[in-house]
Amino acid sequence: MLSLCLEKYDGRYILKNTALAPHIQEKLLQHSRFSPLQRLMILVLIGICVNVPLITRAAAADLVVFAAASLKEALDEQVKVFSASNKDTQIRMSYAGSNALAKQIENGAPAQIFISADEEWMDYVTQKNLVVASTRRDIVKNELVIIAPATSTVKLDVAPGFALASALGNGRLSLANPDVVPAGKYAKAALTKLGVWGTVDTKIAGAENVRAALAFVARGETPLGIVYRTDALAEPRVRVVAAFPGELHAPIVYPAAIVAGQDSPAARALLDALSGVTARVVWQKYGFVVAK
Repeated sequence: MLSLCLEKYDGRYILKNTALAPHIQEKLLQHSRFSPLQRLMILVLIGICVNVPLITRAAAADLVVFAAASLKEALDEQVKVFSASNKDTQIRMSYAGSNALAKQIENGAPAQIFISADEEWMDYVTQKNLVVASTRRDIVKNELVIIAPATSTVKLDVAPGFALASALGNGRLSLANPDVVPAGKYAKAALTKLGVWGTVDTKIAGAENVRAALAFVARGETPLGIVYRTDALAEPRVRVVAAFPGELHAPIVYPAAIVAGQDSPAARALLDALSGVTARVVWQKYGFVVAK
């Protein structure tokens, strides 16, 4: 049975774990064309369509992990390894942009662990006391790269004023939303420091997260994109054209922490496992650099 997480908003009930703004939900709820049940179902479907998963309340022995989209393959394997020796703990994963996940936690979504793709969104939830600060630790690091379809022959050298706009031609540059998504913010910072952001800012194909940006290039919809090196390694339909030196942007670090009010021995065990010695082999297999 689906258990929806509702809260009162201005005298009415709204969905707590959807990215849809309360005032927009309110307008839908007031629409006389639909019955109360129909209105609620509309909100549920919208919550699904914005690609921020609706998750039912976890059972006592369950762990729900909210993690940055770029961690998917590596983290899925880490969870598989952990579950083999912790059979009483059921783990459910939810992958999305760190910004969307942080907002979901702020709205009361039922997660036990949050793993962000940057320090900023972890700082955001920490400052709002939404995570147990003492459990926060850096898990892994990553690198930013330019990618092209595997069949592309384009060549680029990352340097001040490099010819990125010319390489795009009439195409667009795929990257995660540079205003809020970590991968996009890193990309914008690097291109700005190199003096080329102004030459491509009108040619951006924005995506909701880094995996969506990767998919644009993999499908040949854009000639170039900027993603993490680990994303490029996970997709055989793309190749790495060039890498950005780390000094061009803030360090790409993935911090993790237990969500406030969700601390438990199981949550701590999983978090410790992800940052432990045994996990190093899996992280490195997928191209991550283990944080020290």
